[in-house]
Amino acid sequence: MSVGPEVFGEDYLHFYATWLTDEVSDRQADLVWRLLGLDAGDDVLDLACGHGRIARRLAGRGARVTGLDADPYFLELARAAGAGVDYLQGDMRELPWDEPRFDAVVLWFTAFGYFDDATNAGVLRGIRRVLRSPGRLLIDLNHLPFVLARFQRQDWVRRGSDVVLDAFEWLPARSVMRTQRTYVRGGEVREISYDVRMYMPAELRELLLGAGFARVDLLGQSGEPLTGDDRRLFAVAHT
Repeated sequence: MSVGPEVFGEDYLHFYATWLTDEVSDRQADLVWRLLGLDAGDDVLDLACGHGRIARRLAGRGARVTGLDADPYFLELARAAGAGVDYLQGDMRELPWDEPRFDAVVLWFTAFGYFDDATNAGVLRGIRRVLRSPGRLLIDLNHLPFVLARFQRQDWVRRGSDVVLDAFEWLPARSVMRTQRTYVRGGEVREISYDVRMYMPAELRELLLGAGFARVDLLGQSGEPLTGDDRRLFAVAHT
């Protein structure tokens, strides 16, 4: 299964950066701040921080932010934007800390689920290990019941003469969404395939409790209690 630069990186940002406007990023950072109950001076880890659009906005509000990502291209862009964030290249499966040092961790924009169940659980245990008590973890995912109720086998995004095409296959026995992605950019074609393990809300709660969290709140896209009409699922886990 491909993760990291193969799935994300330069091609990904070429097509999706036009949607991730300053207005969208400002609104999402506001929501992250509110859901995590952050205060100026809090130590925050933005895990799978990408090109730093959320991390730098949290830092701008006074949080002490560390951003960790596996993609060197994303990190180059993040560092160039400045904003006082400490950016590190690394793997969420092997966090480079052995002791509690963060008040909050955020996994934003469907950055969780790219490994098998045992590894995904290990990622959550690693996050729990680096969180102080009291501490909070915020995970933002597609809401699986919403996705399945409106399932489409294909999707595409166009930017000028460039196109990215996605073909989706739902694997119910494993609760996995398989994506075959085709980039057509600058006259060249690149194909990748990747799987995402998708969790029902109650299943995600049990996974978080099993990783050592004491309480999990399941919320919808506005930050209110989750409903079947919510496109996004926010899980706020407390130590």
